[in-house]
Amino acid sequence: MKVILARSAGFCYGVRRAVELAEETAFSGKPCVMLGSIIHNRNVVDRLAEKGLFAVERPEQVPDGSRVIIRSHGESRAVHDSLRERGVEILDATCPNVTRIHQIVQGAEERGRTPVIVGAPDHPEVLAIAGWCKGPVVVSGEKDLENWLFQRSERTNLPLTFVSQTTSTKKIWEGCVKKAKKECTNAEFFDTICGATSKRQEEARQLAGKCGLMVVVGDRHSSNTKRLAEICAETCSHVLLIERAEDLDLSQIPPADMVGITAGASTPAWIIKEVYDKMSDEIMEIEKSFAELLEESIKTLNNGDKVTGTVVAITPTEVQVELGIKYPGYIALSELSDDPTAKVEDLVKVGDEIETIVMQVSDRDCLVKLSKRRLDINKGWEEIEAARESEAVVEGFVTEDNKGGVVVAVKGVRVFVPASQTGLPRETPMSELLKQKVRLVITEVNRARRRVVGSISKVTRAERAAAAEKVWAEIEDGKRYTGTVKSLTSYGAFVDIGGVDGMVHISELSWSRIKHPSEVVKVGDTVEVYVISADKEKKKISLGMKDHSQDPWTVFTSTYQVGDTANVRIVKLMTFGAFAEVVPGVDGLIHISQLADHRVEKPGDVVAEGDKVDVKITDVDMENKKISLSIRALLEPAYEEEAEEAPEAETQE
Repeated sequence: MKVILARSAGFCYGVRRAVELAEETAFSGKPCVMLGSIIHNRNVVDRLAEKGLFAVERPEQVPDGSRVIIRSHGESRAVHDSLRERGVEILDATCPNVTRIHQIVQGAEERGRTPVIVGAPDHPEVLAIAGWCKGPVVVSGEKDLENWLFQRSERTNLPLTFVSQTTSTKKIWEGCVKKAKKECTNAEFFDTICGATSKRQEEARQLAGKCGLMVVVGDRHSSNTKRLAEICAETCSHVLLIERAEDLDLSQIPPADMVGITAGASTPAWIIKEVYDKMSDEIMEIEKSFAELLEESIKTLNNGDKVTGTVVAITPTEVQVELGIKYPGYIALSELSDDPTAKVEDLVKVGDEIETIVMQVSDRDCLVKLSKRRLDINKGWEEIEAARESEAVVEGFVTEDNKGGVVVAVKGVRVFVPASQTGLPRETPMSELLKQKVRLVITEVNRARRRVVGSISKVTRAERAAAAEKVWAEIEDGKRYTGTVKSLTSYGAFVDIGGVDGMVHISELSWSRIKHPSEVVKVGDTVEVYVISADKEKKKISLGMKDHSQDPWTVFTSTYQVGDTANVRIVKLMTFGAFAEVVPGVDGLIHISQLADHRVEKPGDVVAEGDKVDVKITDVDMENKKISLSIRALLEPAYEEEAEEAPEAETQE
């Protein structure tokens, strides 16, 4: 007979984290209680009680002045609020995976959606999740979901957000997702089953298929332990669920060529060892003794060692890595990258192979703290030195600023860029570059003093020079460019067309008459321009923005004719009258005699630049492209009518 232990048996990282916090608190000697059992394992809870750490069932039972540990399953928002109102210090051991679900359901409701929680309705984790939203729906599986949906037909059209209890099974979750996608019109899904749980369940399923007997070790009240037993029963005819070694009656074990052992996420290693020890008294052939497995699990690792592992779970606070040993590795998000803008999902995914450096090995806590960022820093120094030698361009993010310059993180190494080398105008604050991605060259490296100096402006100048060379080589009249407005003067705008500045004269900015370029563009604008002329010897470029594909005079003649009324804009006053824009690029003259129905001393007495007035088009000189306009012509009919009526009134009198 052969005995095989599932590699993922025993504490998951969330449970280990909770138990670690509880043990540290117990050793501290400060008054503290647990709100509910820290995990679903009475043996662990009993051990903590022996150390003076007891559990209470309700928040109001927490003694004044005492600290309280929130169990790994989490608690509702109301519980957290009530404890804070009392001034109770909270030590939150909620599994990070569960905390993420709290955030998802809370955010869903804020967006007007109804959270749907797939899990055991009476499970502490599910109750806690439900406590972070006002109107959640809890379903145990596909059938339960179907019943809820069809109790009211309108529910299929509700905006629903689905999450899962972390210890549920893929089968239950996928069944609910399939049903929801078929029946619901507005549903979104977050697969929140713990990655470690999924891995544990899949290992158990595969192992059970090979064995004549499966032994599942764990607390009978533990949801994930019961799930393991159910999964094993799908492919193995004999499954034993035991809490301790004393529950194992070897005389009742059916004959089997191969026996598999797995354990729930809340089962400590010492209980698994007890089961091994008891079975080893009777079974001669064991694939690996517990001692061998234990030796493998604590394979010597030293701080600073490089290790390669596989990402098995990602939470809002850390990344779990399988190292091929019994101890799992954990990368805090702060140790994942030095890029402040990077998102975890863009850096790693479950299943990725990742190289890290060991920060700390804890035999007591059964975990390895890892850092990818620090490994990148070590590699970064080598790459920084190589970049200095080759004068290669590197990229980094600006992380700090001061009057003297900025600090750029390049491959985990701090690179100082003096203000004079940032490329910013003299009066521009250095903070303009904060959190920006920049390109620079390394000008100085002193690894012993941890000093690196770089220059952004050298890269900018070199790139601009290369771009300018390309522009001058390819430029020709009529060629179009997308450029950026760099500066404005009274006579035009300077536009960067890719390393070279060209000037758009004020007359080429718009068909309309304007007094200053700022009426059309501002610094920083992206504009479309074309080359009017380019002097390669004098390095001067004349640009235009007006659309010459359509002649403004043609627009005018196709729109208006003599006798029409038009609403025009006064653009310039003269002693003899006022010029008005009829259409962009076409002005007409309103002679001083045509400004009003009375004598006008000067045009400014009746109109001002910018005024909009109605005029009559009285004449169009097609040959010379001149237009005569009149305001008086629109006023005279009414005036003449009044004059004609006056004598009649006198006659009647």
